[in-house]
Amino acid sequence: MSVAGVATAIDARATSVWHLIVEPHGRTGAENMALDAALLHEADRCGAAFLRLYRWSPPCLSLGRNEPARARYDRSAIERLGLDVVRRPSGGRAVWHEHELTYAVAAPVAGFGTLRASYRAIHERLATAVRSLGVAASLAADRRTPERDDTAGACFASPVGGEVIVAGRKLVGSAQVRHGSAFLQHGSMLLDGSQERLQAISRQPSAVSSNTTLSAILGRSVGFDEVASAIAAAWEGPLVPSAVPIVRPTPFGDPAWTWRR
Repeated sequence: MSVAGVATAIDARATSVWHLIVEPHGRTGAENMALDAALLHEADRCGAAFLRLYRWSPPCLSLGRNEPARARYDRSAIERLGLDVVRRPSGGRAVWHEHELTYAVAAPVAGFGTLRASYRAIHERLATAVRSLGVAASLAADRRTPERDDTAGACFASPVGGEVIVAGRKLVGSAQVRHGSAFLQHGSMLLDGSQERLQAISRQPSAVSSNTTLSAILGRSVGFDEVASAIAAAWEGPLVPSAVPIVRPTPFGDPAWTWRR
């Protein structure tokens, strides 16, 4: 997969500069995952660092890269309901993307270290952004590594070490994948709504009640633009606005990839 057309010139050695891509209008699941994967490959190719903030249109179910989706979710029910569905390039468990802001970080591993260290460092930035909105966010205590694909349940069913929580309830769900010298970490910050849609299509009982949303916490409507601005303001390192990359065809829109497990 290749990337072209980034509006701002990229210095392969300037990893302290972050290339910011903000998309408030939403894309399909396949388009979003293709763009995130393209940023990962570009970060590996030239050492650039990217922060992408985006939405999903229509709402979408995303599955972890190696999640046994055929055993956990009713494909016929998903198709009958006309739901968009995609399998992510990263691991973890299922997420229903609707009333949220999704972030993606693609950057050289050298600037962040181990999976655990990078996971926590990015969530610390997100927690700082949330606190600037008046929310008492913290990071969950280290108990285990980020969610595995073979662990049953939805992504927001329970927090794991280093994730952003409010009063013990999960606000941000994330997953990470590494390729060469770079990594991609992306995740959902819930603005409103719930993960209850997963109940209607799940083959297994799935506890999703432990998540929370910014609107519920603040008692008012919280929009994408407000949260995107807070994240940009809290980010460490200069941000340079960049264009959406151009990607070659990917497997993310192929049902054979989506339902391969």
